[in-house]
Amino acid sequence: MELTKTDWRPDSWKQKPVSQQINYGDEQALNSVIGQLRQLPPLVSATEVDNLKSQIALAQQGKHFILQGGDCAESFADCNADSISQKVRLLVNLSLLLSNKIDKPISRIGRIAGQYAKPRSQLMETKLDETFHSYRGDLVNSIHFSESARTPDPERMLQGYSYASLTLNYIRSMLESDLDQLLQLDKETQALAQLKQSAKLHQSLCQFQQMAQLFQRFYGSKAMNKGLMEFFTSHEALHLHYEEALTRQDKDGNWYNLSTHFPWVGMRTANPDSAHIEYLRGIANPVAIKVGPQMQPQQLLALCKLLNPNNEAGRLTLIHRFGHQQIARKLPALIQAVESANHKVLWCCDPMHGNGQLAANGIKTRDFQHIQSELEQAIAIHQNSDSILGGLHLEMTAEAVMECVGSSYQISAQELNKSYTSLVDPRLNISQAFELIDNLDISIQKTSPKSQLIP
Repeated sequence: MELTKTDWRPDSWKQKPVSQQINYGDEQALNSVIGQLRQLPPLVSATEVDNLKSQIALAQQGKHFILQGGDCAESFADCNADSISQKVRLLVNLSLLLSNKIDKPISRIGRIAGQYAKPRSQLMETKLDETFHSYRGDLVNSIHFSESARTPDPERMLQGYSYASLTLNYIRSMLESDLDQLLQLDKETQALAQLKQSAKLHQSLCQFQQMAQLFQRFYGSKAMNKGLMEFFTSHEALHLHYEEALTRQDKDGNWYNLSTHFPWVGMRTANPDSAHIEYLRGIANPVAIKVGPQMQPQQLLALCKLLNPNNEAGRLTLIHRFGHQQIARKLPALIQAVESANHKVLWCCDPMHGNGQLAANGIKTRDFQHIQSELEQAIAIHQNSDSILGGLHLEMTAEAVMECVGSSYQISAQELNKSYTSLVDPRLNISQAFELIDNLDISIQKTSPKSQLIP
């Protein structure tokens, strides 16, 4: 089934209003970089993209589950073996715990190998008496606060491509390694225990090695490892010059974004008439939009029709992120509207982004109890609406950090400045991520009866 329309081109987004636009001073330099990117090999394959789409289709039926997670914003400096290995091993181990909890196969999608651009509410930032461009991610400028560092530089797109390629190559090599190497979390666990001597690591993390050893014995062959450890990538399709340059046409005329398997757009760019939606509607990848408190049912229906006009299974994911105080008021009406219109979507819960807050000391944080509350409410709302929650989206890290308050690890607001390494938003540490999954109520995560009616 054709997804594209005759009036779509990879650059047709330029005819639409562009929010969060990057303003480069040198147009010639920008065009030179775009030209170079167009000549570079794709980072992922169309076959891999189609494989993920088929797994998302299964998750829509309640036969599969999607776990998406990683850093809020990737740093070029994190393109090293230890950092990449930590991210992959955390997502793999957490997916096994989740699979054991809900008794379903899990597809792992990392926020990795491309999550280098970030939207910002304020495009300029002032400190003391100096005002420069806000940090927009390493794909655009540097986190350092100076005029030269914050000036958008198109050459960074070539650096981003290079770091994404190196990251993907290392991930692929990891997936060819022995299973027991992927299931090792000892160093991360010890580092977190040493960070705060009085902290209590959640029991699920402490006990996981025993379960991991069972998985290793059961899936011991290399042939089984390949299927078990399949890994996909995702990032926010924010920087449209970069996304367009890595969009390629296959022999059947379908256009794929081959910078990633799974691009999404955030709330700031999810207007039906926006350049970002215009770009997404023409590519054959599975795509996602973030759905927040301001989203109205008619707007959501318009987005569903634009992004999935043929109502193709596996094509569209709706990642809802309301915050624990608003989800009960906002989500049911949106589910009802989508279900009544018979749109095929994957519902995914992001309990992170709606629960941001500033601590008294001015540091951005999230309360673990609020995150857990939103996830619990999401599960109950979907069950009561006879719809299927088929995905979970987390910002998390295997680094020894204290960025989100609360949990069994008992992080206080006063401790946030002791080990806070996120470039933008706070992440769950490894103990908190395991605790969140371990606290899931299994009884309402089983396949919905409605899913049995879907062929």
